[in-house]
Amino acid sequence: MEFNTADLLQKGLKLEHLSIEEGLHLLENASTAELMMVGNELRKHHVPHNKVTWIIDRNSNTTNVCVANCKFCNFYRRPGHEESYITTIEEYKQKIEETFEYGGDQLLLQGGHHPDLGLQFYCDLFSELKSLYPQLKLHALGPPEIAHITKLEKSTHEEVLKALKKSGLDSLPGAGAEILNDRVRRLISKGKCSGQEWLDVMRAAHKLDITTSATMMFGHIETNYERLEHLVWLRQVQSEKPAHAKGFIAFIPWPFMDEDTILKKIKRARNTCTADEYIRMIALSRIMLPNITNIQASWLTVGKKTAQLCLHAGANDFGSIMIEENVVSAAGAAFRFTAQGIQDAIREAGFIPQLRTQQYEDRSLPSNIKQQQLDTATMMVD
Repeated sequence: MEFNTADLLQKGLKLEHLSIEEGLHLLENASTAELMMVGNELRKHHVPHNKVTWIIDRNSNTTNVCVANCKFCNFYRRPGHEESYITTIEEYKQKIEETFEYGGDQLLLQGGHHPDLGLQFYCDLFSELKSLYPQLKLHALGPPEIAHITKLEKSTHEEVLKALKKSGLDSLPGAGAEILNDRVRRLISKGKCSGQEWLDVMRAAHKLDITTSATMMFGHIETNYERLEHLVWLRQVQSEKPAHAKGFIAFIPWPFMDEDTILKKIKRARNTCTADEYIRMIALSRIMLPNITNIQASWLTVGKKTAQLCLHAGANDFGSIMIEENVVSAAGAAFRFTAQGIQDAIREAGFIPQLRTQQYEDRSLPSNIKQQQLDTATMMVD
């Protein structure tokens, strides 16, 4: 079927839902300038101000024990490995109190598919953390972990999510989406849930009014068609959410980090994503996802300059300074930001930095942000 690029861009500007084939045509035929122009106009429609949001949180891990055996992950350890761990309450206390000192109020809490940690473990953990720190926000687990716990308990996604929400879960990250097509998943993350189950977990979360985010890790063995398929499937789930639910509050795409990964060694997959390709994917994500308000640029994986350009291509969020991050960094992501650095980068790009919560509500800049962070924390942005 023949498509006209200009007509498709106009459809995008009108917030119409483009098909997989139409999106593929834009990805493969539209110029970067055209995609950026439309992405930028749509950003102004969804967030009609000159602010770019960011957040202070900490990405900590419950455990590095995992049986999923993803071929792009250098973080996990098999059960019984000498480097395996389960984070203790005392360790959480130290991490959380340090996060508060840095002005953060949220723990992005994820881990591996531990074969022995079921629903009760996570309910007890969340309840204890909320008892100790009632103001703490738990942005925790992700669809593959929910699917794993559900299988261990022989339960349902909805019952598991209900119990976790009652115990203190505030929101569900979009972790583990990678590429949702199962051809890809069988090759890179066979031990994780299927793409359909990932989507079904999110459907269940939305029914329970649990706010979620969505992600895509691209640039490995997927086809362009599978990238567009991924976006359309996310859009469909968002369109099904109950009227009272926010559903997917944000979408975050990032390129595959390949350093020392099995996927690179065995499948010969390489991170070949250029700055231009990443910017194009940001713009295309904005075009293909007219029902998701916030698009985040992954400075952690692409660096400062590319992320700044993404703010002119449809992105309106710069993500977190990430006081701690262990998974993507283990595969080669080497960029870092301080609170001052991330605000400076947003201003340099021509926008007003706005600190936010996970729900994308404005926060005032805390007066107690640890000065050491502004003065001496490592900043390795390009």
